[in-house]
Amino acid sequence: MSAGQISAGRGEGRLTTHVLDTMAGRPGAGITIVLDRLGDNGARTRVAEARTNADGRCDAPLLAGADLLPGRYELTFAVGAYFHACGVALTDPPFLDEVPIRFAIVDAGQHYHVPLLISPYAYSTYRGS
Repeated sequence: MSAGQISAGRGEGRLTTHVLDTMAGRPGAGITIVLDRLGDNGARTRVAEARTNADGRCDAPLLAGADLLPGRYELTFAVGAYFHACGVALTDPPFLDEVPIRFAIVDAGQHYHVPLLISPYAYSTYRGS
């Protein structure tokens, strides 16, 4: 496939994530993650739910193969519940409760990795590899 071509679901790609708790300097274990596909008309379709393992990762890709389709998506991370469970003193309600990350999958043949670096008052993300 040349540089400008787009794979429309050849079954090779996958979507993964990883959460790092930058306040504690460790993986964000036990965080609930929801993945929705976003339609052009504002509709959302739930396509996956998972919890991070002890390494802050999901045990399997959130989407892979034929299920990984080009389109717009939103990952939502339940970080308020995570920090509460860790015994972190939070405001009520927490400053960051759920962190949504909207992104697009253009080439279903690629690996899309969306990491989250989190603290109770800040977060960062990027397209990883």
